[in-house]
Amino acid sequence: MFRKVLVANRGEIAVRVMRACEELGVETVAIYSEADKNGGHVRYADEAYNVGPARAADSYLDHEAVIEAAQQADADAIHPGYGFLAENAAFAAKVEETEGITWVGPSSDAMESLGEKTKARTIMDDADVPIVPGTTDPVDTAEAVEEFGEEHGFPVAIKAEGGGGGRGMKVVESADEAADKLESAKREGEAYFDNDSVYLERYLENPRHIEVQIVADEHGNVRHLGERDCSLQRRHQKVVEEGPSPALTDEIREQIGEAARRGVAAADYTNAGTVEFLVEEDPDRDGLLGPDANFYFLEVNTRIQVEHCVTEEITGIDILKWQLRIAAGEELDFSQDDVAFDGHAIEFRINAENAANDFQPASGGTLTTYDPPGGVGVRVDDAMRQGDELVTDYDSMIAKLIVWGADREECLARSQRALAEYDIEGVTTIVPFHRLMCTDERFVEGTHTTKYLDEHIDRSRFEEAQERWGPDEPSAEPEDVDVVEREFTVEVNGKRFEVDLEERGAAPLANGGGGGSAQAQRPSQGSGGGADAGSETADVSGDGESIAAEMQGTVLSVEVEAGDEVAAGDVVLVLEAMKMENDVVASRGGTVGQVPVSEGDSVDMGDTLVVLE
Repeated sequence: MFRKVLVANRGEIAVRVMRACEELGVETVAIYSEADKNGGHVRYADEAYNVGPARAADSYLDHEAVIEAAQQADADAIHPGYGFLAENAAFAAKVEETEGITWVGPSSDAMESLGEKTKARTIMDDADVPIVPGTTDPVDTAEAVEEFGEEHGFPVAIKAEGGGGGRGMKVVESADEAADKLESAKREGEAYFDNDSVYLERYLENPRHIEVQIVADEHGNVRHLGERDCSLQRRHQKVVEEGPSPALTDEIREQIGEAARRGVAAADYTNAGTVEFLVEEDPDRDGLLGPDANFYFLEVNTRIQVEHCVTEEITGIDILKWQLRIAAGEELDFSQDDVAFDGHAIEFRINAENAANDFQPASGGTLTTYDPPGGVGVRVDDAMRQGDELVTDYDSMIAKLIVWGADREECLARSQRALAEYDIEGVTTIVPFHRLMCTDERFVEGTHTTKYLDEHIDRSRFEEAQERWGPDEPSAEPEDVDVVEREFTVEVNGKRFEVDLEERGAAPLANGGGGGSAQAQRPSQGSGGGADAGSETADVSGDGESIAAEMQGTVLSVEVEAGDEVAAGDVVLVLEAMKMENDVVASRGGTVGQVPVSEGDSVDMGDTLVVLE
């Protein structure tokens, strides 16, 4: 087993990996950006290293900085968690080539084969795994999209090669949308996954999202750990996951599981992974979906999944520990027949979003109250604690609530109780939405599809749930801010050290301009990395109307320049926030007088993006 593992991630998944390491007697190393200097994963690790400013491309996605931190810490393995570099084959290859450091995950060759969706489709097709009609080579032109739509019918899905979770995916409803959607999908793929290659698939109108957890060792053993149903999604991103699926018979469940094993074995895949499928729902069905239902391979996630906890709860298998053991060369010590399923589990993503406002992410805030639930069958994976500030530079997840019951009925009842106990103030979350879903007829019956939240549910119910169960408006500071201790962070050669004094609420210390001070100031929320992020805010002059940022984010592209004429509704800028592209549009027509931001700039809520005359 390894001596010391660097976790190349942040938040709850970094803490989850560290807990597995601790139980195996392995020391842990955290990395963090300037925005995450006070993050929970940094507190939990045995040691921590700063890898750059807030912008992910300059910190968590910086290959050299992450590997250098591992070398400096004398770590002998790197675990990537999920997201960031977890499915980056080029980074995995660099780790494999680094003497003395092991990559905890599938080989870079397997990641390249299965992580790039067109190659994965070819492998699965050869292994007799059903695939959705689509291209096996990347597409570069709008004409190719139009031709595919004419052959297979619209809508068509354009998907990023390295994408997942709806990121880098655009749905083309007609030929007129092909060029714009292709450009947007390629841009998202480059921004989030460092890969602008895209491919096409027939867009299924009424699917369930079913995925199979697999683990495979270097000794030829491949096991599937059952399926998870991830059909409750908004904008193609999962919000609730459960296992086993409430819609499948045992016959089709076994067919899908064996198809996943077959495909993974054909790819010479090792470590943990998830094979995702789309199962066509029958809206007129009377009973469960049986062996005659159509299911299609969607993609392989060559990493641990956010929702791996569901499988752990119903199998009793610690997937994170097995990731580490397999990477260390150990052999799986259980057969497929040994995998048993007990009860039902549901995972609720506790996101800092307002479901009543189209799931808009919070722009900041402090957890003035944070009191998670407990009791039999209740698990919470988190990293934040009461008093922590919400970091909005990355994703909106605060925690994951995983609830187990002897059957789905008990699991739903226990979920209602646990969600009612979850006390969070200072930040708006989707806990009220989850409480609503636990009594929603379609969800309780298990007849919902991936389109349910976006196209079918009465969204006024979200507002009612928020009013009924949501907290009052977030307060800026707790009332007892004067009764606080101080805490300082000192960095020496990039390594983090802590001085056990607390700093909340007390008068701020003066930051002396002299060179010998080692006292690190708490970064302001949304600083974008402080001095490393760039120069002072640009001066904005003129009497025109300003178009301001409605949230913190990074400018992906600027679509206008001074002197351009725009009409109401025209896109003037594309802003990335919470890992989603957001079109910034003009509220009225006019002439662009000034554009004080540039591509790659980090902006705060309220910053001026464009001035119209």
